[in-house]
Amino acid sequence: MSQIALPLDLRGQSDPDRIVIGSANRAVYEALSDPAAWPFRTAVLTGPARSGKSLLGKWAASQGVSVVDDADSVDETELFHRWNAAQESGEPLLLISNSQPWDIDLPDLRSRLGGSLQLEIGSPDDDMIGQLIETIAAQRGLSLAEGATQYLVPRVERSFAGIESLVGAIDRLSLERKHPATMSIWRDALDQVQGPEQARLL
Repeated sequence: MSQIALPLDLRGQSDPDRIVIGSANRAVYEALSDPAAWPFRTAVLTGPARSGKSLLGKWAASQGVSVVDDADSVDETELFHRWNAAQESGEPLLLISNSQPWDIDLPDLRSRLGGSLQLEIGSPDDDMIGQLIETIAAQRGLSLAEGATQYLVPRVERSFAGIESLVGAIDRLSLERKHPATMSIWRDALDQVQGPEQARLL
């Protein structure tokens, strides 16, 4: 009898100590480590969905940076006041936007943020994908059989959201079938999340 897996939401697990640093975000991490070098004491961070923008923001906040997450959904006049306050106080300001590009209507805010440091998280390379698979699995308490990253890295969709979805599917299938996360589970999870292998090769 199969077990129904309950959905596990990892969005609350934003421990700054668990940031995976790799090809996609190393330059961003290094820039966030030196806010004194930001023009106008302000940086704007963008990146793909589930790429760890908020996690990096929490880490920056722990270093004394004022952070506005989901800044693209905040009233632009309020953001303009936050920018002015940062200039007066000397406190560095990080604005995190989920929009790429971030279209700003207020001319004063647009001109000021245009002169700020622009940071963007890119796409992960093979090494980082492997680290992400292992980290997300560990967060879920999922034990992957030996050889998992070697098998999955070349086959998984090369996006943060795709990697997270795949590991989630492996975890769910392993629980439902009460079976360790071995190759048969990996294959079925890939088919479930990305479609049949033959179609993926076309």
